[in-house]
Amino acid sequence: MSRWSRFIPGVLLVTSFVPQPLPSQQAVTYPPTLRGNVVDDYHGVRVADPFRWLEDTESRETAAWVEAQNRVTFGYLERLRDRERFRARLTDLWNYERFGLPFREGPHWFYTYNSGLQNQSVLYVTDSPAERGRVLLDPNTLSADGTVALTALAVSPDGRYLAYGTAQSGSDWQQFHVRDVATGEDIVDTLRWVKFRGMSWPRDGRGFFYSTYPEPEGGNRLLAVNKHHLLYYHRVGTPQADDPLVFAPEDPDWFVGAGVTDDGRYAIMILGEGTDPRNRVYVIDLGDPAAPRVDGPITKLLDAFDASYRVLGNDGTRLYVQTDHDAPRQRIIAIDLAQPAPASWRTLV
Repeated sequence: MSRWSRFIPGVLLVTSFVPQPLPSQQAVTYPPTLRGNVVDDYHGVRVADPFRWLEDTESRETAAWVEAQNRVTFGYLERLRDRERFRARLTDLWNYERFGLPFREGPHWFYTYNSGLQNQSVLYVTDSPAERGRVLLDPNTLSADGTVALTALAVSPDGRYLAYGTAQSGSDWQQFHVRDVATGEDIVDTLRWVKFRGMSWPRDGRGFFYSTYPEPEGGNRLLAVNKHHLLYYHRVGTPQADDPLVFAPEDPDWFVGAGVTDDGRYAIMILGEGTDPRNRVYVIDLGDPAAPRVDGPITKLLDAFDASYRVLGNDGTRLYVQTDHDAPRQRIIAIDLAQPAPASWRTLV
């Protein structure tokens, strides 16, 4: 028996009640789950993993198990008496138009727009921020069942091309495509086996940096262990097989991505490992932004996983970096590529 009390000015009421079961509180009978006999040996310690078989997402047994679990779950949800009321109210609250922050590349302005209940926002392009413009990419049309999502996008500095990434069914694997902004049509470029990083264009707009893993081998390639993350450069209109390798980390467990500075002079490479916030920073000198050398010399600017470093921008050879190095609450420092030693760092904030 439970007890509760309610305060009324000047009066304290105390009473008792016996809660009545709701229709949704009926006993739930879950389908049985087969226990396998898999046991791993970790340096002499045996660890059982009886549900390893469920990791095979392509097997009929796993599909049948998921279907049985769904019958239980949705059967329960359908009995919730207030479910439709909450659905209607949440739908009303979410049904309003939303605009993304506009940005400009070349002669064009780009922004995202959602009319209210669209699953994914639509990318628009316009030549004037005072005009609505036209649809450049509607992710809601990428698949009939809505399982393909937009993961990344980057417009070339001259506004001629849109590079964008897609992923299917929530996968970490991405495919990169290139769309002609003028026509709104994709060109032949398709880049596969991309994971964890986006794309970044040098100032000449002829291509972009991107990162991939080698194509997995074996039966279910989507479950293969990924090692040897690689940084490539893709020139628009050429096959992925012709893309030159820009950088390969020395450790197979490291991952790498690159972003070009606003002035087009440098490509900043960030190297990391797992979910550790500490990272390394390498710099590619691209030379002339109008004719960048993607194979330019590399400077290992911060070559130890001793802190977190985020390059905010640059002024010539001076990089502005946010870091927790000797600063648990973060600081912004200036590092000159001509004198990169920590003794020459200057704290700005």
